[in-house]
Formats: sequence, structure tokens, C-alpha cells
Amino acid sequence: MWNLLAADAPAAPLIVPDSIQKAKFAEAVNRLVNLDFSEILRNLLSESLWVVIKIVIALIVYYIGRWVLRRLIRLVDVAMERRNVDQSLRVFTRSSVRAIFTLLLILIVVSTLGVNVTSLIAVASAATLAIGMALSGTAQNFAGGVMILLMKPYRVGDYISAQGQSGTVREIKLFSTVITTTDNQTIYIPNNSIATAIIDNYSTAELRRVDWTVGISYGDDVDTARRTILGMLEGDPRILPDPAPVVWVAALADSSVNLTIRVWTRNEDYWNVFFEYNERYYKELPKAGINFPFPQMDVHVKND
Repeated sequence: MWNLLAADAPAAPLIVPDSIQKAKFAEAVNRLVNLDFSEILRNLLSESLWVVIKIVIALIVYYIGRWVLRRLIRLVDVAMERRNVDQSLRVFTRSSVRAIFTLLLILIVVSTLGVNVTSLIAVASAATLAIGMALSGTAQNFAGGVMILLMKPYRVGDYISAQGQSGTVREIKLFSTVITTTDNQTIYIPNNSIATAIIDNYSTAELRRVDWTVGISYGDDVDTARRTILGMLEGDPRILPDPAPVVWVAALADSSVNLTIRVWTRNEDYWNVFFEYNERYYKELPKAGINFPFPQMDVHVKND
């Protein structure tokens, strides 16, 4: 019974004698007094110097890597140019090579600094998986860029209209297509959306047809208007004689007789021909007695 009570009783607090405490304090003071500060300073300077050396080596590796990367991209450009690779594929390949080798250069620099690259790659892989799931649209844009390069609905330098935007394709990047509009605006269209959209490519054909609709007044001579218009078109070397220009009566509208004019020209001359002849029709048709009508309304007043 006494043993059980003794076992259940709380242990008495351990009280260190004052003599032991004084001895430990004296030992600590002795160690502090005998501490070799010069050795500590030497070790600190040695470690600091080693860290500085590693940083310098990492910077040297980085700048050498950048120089090698520029040379590599230049060699890739020369090789693709000799093989007459499409300009769109050149831009895409250049961007891919730059991105891949820049990542490798960063890993080499980090490894030079003494960081465990294996652990870093594992962490980066997990982060990439999480980011990839969150940014699935970015992966779709990359896939769209690959599809554009394979299917080639347009190339660098083509004038296209897609996703409500029109302009000249300047660059096909990893995730977007860059176009420049006629008023020099830069538009970035995601590759995923443009790869699945309806694309009007105005640069694939060498020739284009120019159409105008000109309304003349009722009572004007249609044959005179046709001869005048064809006379203007015949002297222009930009307008092809075959297929020959035509002028037809397209519609008898409410206030005018609408003539449709169709000519064929080279692709690069399309807009100049279109705008110049809009002005010429306006100036020269009235000289031949052809009038341009405007909407009119007859009001009859009846007195009761």
C-alpha cells in the first residue's frame, strides 16, 4: 500500500544546488573569454569569399550562356533560311528555342550557386502541373499555334480578317498571333480562338475582284453611263483586260438605278484602285450627263 501511494505521489521538483550553478556559470564565462575571435573572423571571411566567387562564376556562366543562345538562334535562322522554311515557322521555332534554352540556362546558373537543382525541378514540376491546370487556356493557345503552323491558314505578311479584327500578320508567337492594322495598331489575338475561327485571308490569291455599286437617276441613259465607265477603266494598266471589266444594271431601287461595276486587279493594287475610282466616278460621270440621285419624298396636301 505504501509503495502504491509512493508511486502515485507527484515527484518533488529538482533543486540544483547553488554551488553547481556557480560552477556552470564560471565554465561559460571561461569559454567566452577563451573564444578565438580571429578564427571566427577567418572562417566568416572564407565563407563570404566563397559565396562571392560562386556569384561571380554564376554571372559569367549567365553571360556566356546568353552569348551562346544568341549564336544558336542565329544558326537556326540561317539553317531555316537556306532550306526556305516558311517565315511563320521560323518565328515560332525561334521563340520555342529561346524559351527552352533560357530555362536550361537558368537551371545551370542556379546549380552553379549551389542550389539543389533536382529538388528545384521537382518543386517546379509540381508547380507547373498546378499552374497548367489553372491556366488550361494557355496550353490551348500553344496547341492552337501548332495547328496554325501545320494547317497554314495564314502566314506572316498575309492580310487577314478574324475575330472582328483586320490587319497584316506580323508574327505568330507561342500563344498569340500579332497583326498590324492599316492605321498601325498592334493587335494580339489568342491562337486558340483564331485557330477555331472563320478567317478571311486576302493574300492567298494573286488577283482580286474590285466591286462598286453606283446609283444613277431614273431617266439617265444607262448605255452612256456604261460607255463612260468602261472608257475610264480601259486606260488603267492596273486593271486587267482578261477577265474584262463589266458594268451591269444590278437593281431598280426606290430612288436610283444601281449599276454594278466589276474589274480584276492584282492583289497589291486593290485598295488604290477601289478608292481612286470612287472619286473618278463622282467627278467624271456628271460631265457625261449622268446624275447621282438622292432620296426624295413627294408630299401631297389635300384640302377638304
